[in-house]
Amino acid sequence: MTDVPALKIEHLSKTYANGFSALKDVSLTVPQGGFFALLGPNGAGKSTMIGIISSLFKPSEGSVHIFGTDLLSQPSIAKQLLGVVPQEFNFNQFEKVEDILITQAGYFGIPARESKPRAKKLLMALGLWDKRDNKARELSGGMKRRLMIARALIHKPKLLILDEPTAGVDIELRRSMWEFMQQINREENTTIILTTHYLEEAEQLCRRIAILDHGEIRINTEMKDLLAQLSVETFVLDLAQPLTQTLAIDKVTGLTQPDALTVEVTLSKGESLNSVFEQLNKLNIEVASMRNKANRLEELFMRLVDKNVSGQDSMKEAGL
Repeated sequence: MTDVPALKIEHLSKTYANGFSALKDVSLTVPQGGFFALLGPNGAGKSTMIGIISSLFKPSEGSVHIFGTDLLSQPSIAKQLLGVVPQEFNFNQFEKVEDILITQAGYFGIPARESKPRAKKLLMALGLWDKRDNKARELSGGMKRRLMIARALIHKPKLLILDEPTAGVDIELRRSMWEFMQQINREENTTIILTTHYLEEAEQLCRRIAILDHGEIRINTEMKDLLAQLSVETFVLDLAQPLTQTLAIDKVTGLTQPDALTVEVTLSKGESLNSVFEQLNKLNIEVASMRNKANRLEELFMRLVDKNVSGQDSMKEAGL
């Protein structure tokens, strides 16, 4: 089983009754144990792909295998291996938190004597144990998100799909959720596929990435290899003291001063940030902090998926 992909999609197409083609001959392989990003603009086909993997509807053509199990011919076996956290809350709002997990486990034939300890472990890990007797409707939005994750994991799936799991969740809670997801990926070898509009999450968490646009896979590569294709990067330098005159720095692609306490430096490949700091030190200019102006993956994403041009034209403009 170690050589069998967690997910293998081959020549997957989906055309709806109105003639709209949401997926066009998509093939994708996700290895076991990976943390995989599936990105794309709204309408790219992500929801359709997840809907097919979740057995919500059937493809027009193609096949889906989950750990070697054919989803179309053996759906009950494939579903045992899969957990899905959808965008929308779809549990019974009037059911108690712990009961939601126990009920979900029952759908997979797991008896209460096994599901209750598992539910406790998940609820404690996700900070929901003290809410176990509350009705779901009484939870905050962030708590409901965590409950969705706990429900998806109750039957110990080998593949977990997270569809915009942190939408509307504050930064602190997002961080704690990702620490938990990294833990189960690392310790339980759970393969995770993530869709998100928070591209910094994908860059930090995922080792491989696929970008879907207009129903087709445009990019499918290692995250580090994709980021290496970024030709320019802009850094924001926050200064300790305000500048009293216009600044000039050699050997940089671009330099702007939004205000007296901020300098933005754009570097191309081969240009050194160390050189910038050396020049600032000679001018007795102290940098209090530094950050990227934009997430690196976001910069690439916007170049690859341009809503104003076709996918192929976007690729050409990005030089890929």
